[in-house]
Amino acid sequence: MLLNIANNSLYGYIPIFFMFIASMGFIVVTMLATHKLGPKKNSAIKGDSFECGIEAQGNARTPFSIKYFLVAILFVLFDVEVIFMYPWAVNFKALGVAGLVEMFMFMGFLVLGLLYIIKKGALKWE
Repeated sequence: MLLNIANNSLYGYIPIFFMFIASMGFIVVTMLATHKLGPKKNSAIKGDSFECGIEAQGNARTPFSIKYFLVAILFVLFDVEVIFMYPWAVNFKALGVAGLVEMFMFMGFLVLGLLYIIKKGALKWE
């Protein structure tokens, strides 16, 4: 018995496979071309760090407060939640009242998380 290509569920993935191969090929070719064709002049000025035209001072490895990382992680956490709200807003009418209740629950959990963070003092700078 011959398999019909149109009935094969993997048939629809062939364009995605070709796009994946093309994108990987583009990445590899671009990286090799820039490595081979790019300039290779190394100097002290080129190797020096550049920060808005200001001369570098001290060691870059000096420790600093963990609060920076904490605020960054909290920002990413609450910023990513907005991504979940976009599909809800697009499908607002189709989801109806059930979707509205679910989004209020989602927002409630976010507010509870924010209140917990505030209660723990994670956003207080000392």
